[in-house]
Amino acid sequence: MTDVPPPAPPRGCPFHEPLHGPEFAADPAAVYRRLREAGPTAPVELAPGVRATLVIGYDAALHVLRSPETFSKDARRWKDLADGTVPGNSPVVPMMAYRPNALFADGAEHRRLRGAVVDSLARVEAGMLRGYVERSADTLVDRFAPLGTADLLAEYAQVLPLLVFNHLFGCPAAHGVRLVEGMSGIFDGVDTERADELVTSTLLDLVALKRAEPGQDVTTWLMEHPARLTDEELVHTLVLLMGAATEPQQNLIAGSLRLLLCDERFADGLSGGSLPVDDALDELLWTDPPLANYAVHFPKRDVEYAGALLRAGEPLVVSLAAANTDPALTEHQRRGNRGHLAWSAGPHNCPAREPARLIAGAAVEKLLDRLPDVELAVPAAELVWRPGPFHRALAALPVRFPPTAALVRTNGARPSYGSAVPVVKDEPAPGVPDRPEGGWGRLAVWWRGE
Repeated sequence: MTDVPPPAPPRGCPFHEPLHGPEFAADPAAVYRRLREAGPTAPVELAPGVRATLVIGYDAALHVLRSPETFSKDARRWKDLADGTVPGNSPVVPMMAYRPNALFADGAEHRRLRGAVVDSLARVEAGMLRGYVERSADTLVDRFAPLGTADLLAEYAQVLPLLVFNHLFGCPAAHGVRLVEGMSGIFDGVDTERADELVTSTLLDLVALKRAEPGQDVTTWLMEHPARLTDEELVHTLVLLMGAATEPQQNLIAGSLRLLLCDERFADGLSGGSLPVDDALDELLWTDPPLANYAVHFPKRDVEYAGALLRAGEPLVVSLAAANTDPALTEHQRRGNRGHLAWSAGPHNCPAREPARLIAGAAVEKLLDRLPDVELAVPAAELVWRPGPFHRALAALPVRFPPTAALVRTNGARPSYGSAVPVVKDEPAPGVPDRPEGGWGRLAVWWRGE
């Protein structure tokens, strides 16, 4: 890339492809194919009136991600937000505006803030984490196993990361539903000001609680770290970790289950008694990563790349999904390796990729172990995707399976599986509560143990 001084093109030229709305959500791959005709970068609209450049080439994405001397993560450089062109209540602002955490920092400040995250997460033992995921998964499956049907998004993939987050971060159950409701609103771009306030106020409460009652949890370890995070830095570090631990994690679990149930390459393995979960995770991370477009950067100066002018202070959004499926990558380059960009790359690569993969793998394996005959309840083509420029997220994952009794637990002995039980369609099995209506109501019921 070289420094260039040419004038900016007039507003409205060229056309900015919208990355919002149900059309994009239904088939983002078609949009990426169109955008590739413009080259490795293309103009897009993230929300009404919010323009950016989408980086869609694999090599171009790596260049941006690995060139902090040219591309900054500090969103205070975002000119359109600073001058009011993008209003503060735009639905994408909570995901893109500056926060005092590692995601939006450069240089020494980034190393200080990231170090606290890396060191605190390193204290989480993998064996303990897997055990907690598996026990939580059993608890959730017990709730719907006798019914013969479930929405694996709302009743499993959405709830499990919440249980894990609350356990690892010492977060009281009463806070959990508020946090996931807020993060989902931020990712969906729905009432984002309220959603952002809900997340921030809840985490402020958590920080105050942990200052008064420290524990053996990630929140306390962040507080005690030599980086000496301020309360503001701590809250926004928790926002970052909460965002990564819930929405993308639930999409990774649900997306992997969808792939295993829909794609004959994996369905054959399931019917043969094997669990190709690692293969499904790799395929999803390559072709349909749960965080599809993000890794926002801001050029520090005007630069040119492959004939395109990248203006200082105008957001570059890296399409992890489009870069991973760049036709320039051969099947041989993809098969059997994990060189995808689902975890980003460069100094801002995801520090929690190993725990995230462990959680998703254990969750998928446990579900398929408990319900080996599970199948989609609707044709795969009828599955609905939630709109939003950043994530790749199902709205629901309805399945059916032979009704099975909950685990039988006796005096600390190893749980055993109950036998199949007959259940009248649309009626709950004895001892299993009716399902509440609404996602957040359902989560609240989980927590109250009703």
